[in-house]
Amino acid sequence: MSLTRRTVLRGAAVSAALAAGSVLADPLRLPVQAFCTGGGLRKVVLRKAQPGVVQMLHAERLARYVDPLPIPEVLHSSETRADPEHPGRALPFHRIAMREAWMNVHRDLPPTRFWGYDGKMPGPTIEARSGQPFLIEWANELPTQHLHPIDYTLHGAGHDVPDVRAVVHVHGARVPPDADGYPESWYVGGKSATYRYPNRQEAATLWYHDHAMGIERLNVYAGLFGTFMVRDEYEESLHLPRGEFEIPLMISDRQFTADGQLYYPNSGMAESPWVSEVYGDVVMMNGKITPYLEVEPRPYRFRMVNGSNSRFYYVALSDNSPLQQIGSDQGLLPQPVSKQSITMAPAERADVVIDFGRLAGKTVLLKSQAWELMQFRVASRTKTAVAVAETVGSTVRSTRLAPPLPATLRPVKRIPRSAAVRTRTLTLNNYIDPKTHMMLMLLNGTYWHQPITEKPVLGSTEIWEFMNLTEDTHPIHLHLVRFQVLSRQTFDVDTYLRTGKLQVTGLEVPPEDNEQGWKDTVQADSGVITRIIIPFEGYPGRYVWHCHVLEHAANEMMRPYEIVRG
Repeated sequence: MSLTRRTVLRGAAVSAALAAGSVLADPLRLPVQAFCTGGGLRKVVLRKAQPGVVQMLHAERLARYVDPLPIPEVLHSSETRADPEHPGRALPFHRIAMREAWMNVHRDLPPTRFWGYDGKMPGPTIEARSGQPFLIEWANELPTQHLHPIDYTLHGAGHDVPDVRAVVHVHGARVPPDADGYPESWYVGGKSATYRYPNRQEAATLWYHDHAMGIERLNVYAGLFGTFMVRDEYEESLHLPRGEFEIPLMISDRQFTADGQLYYPNSGMAESPWVSEVYGDVVMMNGKITPYLEVEPRPYRFRMVNGSNSRFYYVALSDNSPLQQIGSDQGLLPQPVSKQSITMAPAERADVVIDFGRLAGKTVLLKSQAWELMQFRVASRTKTAVAVAETVGSTVRSTRLAPPLPATLRPVKRIPRSAAVRTRTLTLNNYIDPKTHMMLMLLNGTYWHQPITEKPVLGSTEIWEFMNLTEDTHPIHLHLVRFQVLSRQTFDVDTYLRTGKLQVTGLEVPPEDNEQGWKDTVQADSGVITRIIIPFEGYPGRYVWHCHVLEHAANEMMRPYEIVRG
């Protein structure tokens, strides 16, 4: 079994509780007896695939670094449509179709069937200018039968809805609720939805993916994801690597059968195939297994996205030289941060500059612990120079030198705690019956369908504290908003579960240096209170917050919240 985040962060107290046969539950939020007697959803914990049922690919036998890294094409369109908010004005219009297609993930494998936006995995890169809105029609042209086994006992995935349905969420976008991709706003094949994206936000690396209730994890695993970049003048004034020297990197792990087809693991129980987490034995970069990229001995900018369902990555270079991280989820950091390794939870982004100047004529690998992700082949000399506008007096001239990385990037004013009008303490819960192996995962001990309990006021600022009572790290994502990480603090989980009283066991720890920018996804560690401060800016309406381990979100670790007018 691969070393997973679950294995790494399992606490001794949690293990002891399980060994003693106790039930992990928050008695203050939900009676676990009701759950175990059928009052809640009944799920099974992860089981190993039955041997001999499926012939699996032996990934370790595949040759490495035989395929070039694909670079997703940038979406272009000359079409326009009337602006629904200002009918006299025309806006750029794009149509993107979700459809089934075939692609080669490795030189030595037959084509793989997958689902993709415009029939590509990842989908085309969408570029937006800050403050310049456009329209996208997302068309569902998928077949009626799903690629992967559906668990009909999951909320929103019953036999009363079609097997194949989709809705698109641009992760990190500041959009009105009707363009956010609400999980229940799915539509079937032959239908489409047109969303208006205002793009009123700072430059950032966003991404888009499916968000259909109950089957999001299956749709994303099938290939429905892509990169969405917002650009602005401030970022361009920094003269960071652009054009061919700026490359999106969508990281995703998968399992394959011996004939090169996608395989989504299941519990082996036909009535309940859901598993708690999914880990592939191969990692794909932009849809290729261990590709290579030819680079020049100069700086490159890599816009990294963790598009995996469950896997965390610990991105590093094989020669142990540091990575220069310049941005996170919601844009640039205040200054570059030098990191030997960058931890990326599912859905997190890392904007990284690598200077290959010292590696002329050599190769270096991008790794994640024991995983070799891709190979960089560095040319012996630079073929292309970067033109940078430089003002001397009143004269603008061009220089052919690659500019150095700026010492400062984008100022990020820290929000004082005093700005918050309310602090909400929210628990992250696992409910497990050790005798039957039934499992349920909730946020604040509350089901998706129960009344909304989080109703922040538009324009207000709140602190949300995530108390993680589980043995996993959960990447918690809030739709619409951006936030700042305040602190993390350990607490006694057993005492809280037994008595309902909070007993902290350590001092508050400030966020990591590469968490000092704006975020939309935060790693909430096991046995830790993770605090974030959130300005609820944008639009009133209903959005969601959830764990971005997609298997967890499918088993009720997702809740709606509503921004209300004051």
